[in-house]
Amino acid sequence: MNSSNNQDNIIISWLLWHFYEMPRFLFSVWKNYLLFGLDFFSVPLLFLTLFSPWRKYRWNYPKGFSITEYLNTFISNIFSRIVGAVCRLVLIILGIIVQIFIFLAGIIVISFWILIPFMLIALILFLIYGI
Repeated sequence: MNSSNNQDNIIISWLLWHFYEMPRFLFSVWKNYLLFGLDFFSVPLLFLTLFSPWRKYRWNYPKGFSITEYLNTFISNIFSRIVGAVCRLVLIILGIIVQIFIFLAGIIVISFWILIPFMLIALILFLIYGI
């Protein structure tokens, strides 16, 4: 009876590991990948600084009154902000696409991990009985 008890313990230990401990670990890894992708692309920071000038390129307005110099500076500053917004939007979109990919990959990995034993049982039944 002692060997039967040890086998039960091994089976229970495996079930706990496979269906509780490992999915918990996989969720932790998945969360870390999601946080890394968010930090790598700096999506929240890019949203906060969306209309900031590109690379802090900013022209100072003239001291005296010159309408042409004032308009030239104004248009240059607006153009710098537009370039910054376009570049940041591209990075935000790329970051969101990567986040979606990481999210879907995590769902696939965790689902596959949970379904592995059932797929193995189905494969064994298929090979034995040809169902």
